[in-house]
This record gives sequence, structure tokens and C-alpha cells, in this order.
Amino acid sequence: MTTQHDPQLLGAYVLGALDEQEVRAMDQHLASCRDCARELAELRDMEAFLGEVPPEAMLDGPPEGGDLLLQRTLRQVRAERGGVTRRRQFALGAAAAVVAAVVLGAGVFVGKATSPDANTALPTPTVAPDPAGTKLATFTDPATKASMTVKVVPAAGWVRTNMAISGIPEGEKCRIFVVAKDGSRQEAGSWVVSKKGAAEGTNLDGSALVAPEDVKSVVVENFAGKTFVEVPVQA
Repeated sequence: MTTQHDPQLLGAYVLGALDEQEVRAMDQHLASCRDCARELAELRDMEAFLGEVPPEAMLDGPPEGGDLLLQRTLRQVRAERGGVTRRRQFALGAAAAVVAAVVLGAGVFVGKATSPDANTALPTPTVAPDPAGTKLATFTDPATKASMTVKVVPAAGWVRTNMAISGIPEGEKCRIFVVAKDGSRQEAGSWVVSKKGAAEGTNLDGSALVAPEDVKSVVVENFAGKTFVEVPVQA
């Protein structure tokens, strides 16, 4: 150990998968080997950064095949880190796999892994436009003073909804219904109005099994049946 450079053992060292004797030997080697010490620092930076990346961030960016390898490896790293079985066997093989996966998926790190300069501006994320048929409407009830802005996004035979709601008192237990043109209603969500929600408003997402072309309105009412606001959705 004191004379041999082993990237896999360095990876296992970073993951905490070596036994006490191996750790002592690695400490001695690192004390006299600048190359391994530098590589260890880079691996620790990489390991810390990977821990901050959510699984969904691994879905785009790498070349073909790279995303699956990276996602699978990171998922296994996180699972093994909290376990006690197969830890050494995994670490010796997976430490190098993590490095390889990062090389394959370098583009997935939103510029951090690929930017030569930490001060280089990162590209602005692309926001997908709303699909055709998306409806947006706002209404304030003159009696309750409650307001809602609702966006209805069409799907295949159903709709997604996003609601920005204000003016409902704290503590009210409320439901959101999507009302169809035939008068039927499908619940799209429910919540309890918090103190912050009463003061600043609430933003909620939901969904309802109503065909997009059949949506008439979106209504908020409490569990006792009191309507706070109903927003007509233009066809």
C-alpha cells in the first residue's frame, strides 16, 4: 500500500469502506504521496457534490447510456453508504464506476463538472412551454373576498391544475373541485389553510379525471360545503 497507487482503494477510502488496517496503511501512503493526496481531494469534492444532486437531475445530459450508468451507480452508492453488508465488495468495484460514470455523464452536472472556471456563467435552463389547450383564469369572489388564479393543463382524458389562492381564513379545511360542463365534480386536492397561507396565499398543484374540453370551472370550498371562490374556465 505504501508504494502502490490504487484509484479503487482511494474511492473506497472516500466512501468509508476500508477496514481499520487498510485505513492506517492508506493514511501512511497519503502522507508521503502528493499525487494520491491530490486525487483524494478531488474524489472528496466529487463525492460531496454527487450527494447534493437529486436523482431526477440524472435523467438528462449524458451521452447515450451514460445517464443510466450514472443514476444506477449513485443510487447504489447512497444505499450502500447506510448499510453494513457487501460494503467492501461494492466499494472496490463501484468507486471506479462512479468516476467512469461521471466522465460519461459530465454534462449532467449543469456546468459544474464541465465548466473550466467556477465563475463561468451557466446556461439558462430551458422551460418547456405549456401544451396547447392550457387555460388560465382568475376570479375574486365579491362576498368572501377570496381570490384564485387557476391554470388547467390538458392531459390524455384528464387535467392537471395549478392554483394560487388567497383570502381564505387560517384553519379552514378546504377542497378543490374541477367542475365539468354536465355539473359533475372531481376533487383535485385538499389542504388546511396555514397562518402563512392566510396572510400570503397558497399555491397548490392537483389533478382531476375530467376531460380537458369538458372543464367548466374550478371551485374552492370548505368541508362544510361553503364556497369561497369559483373560477370559470373559458372553453
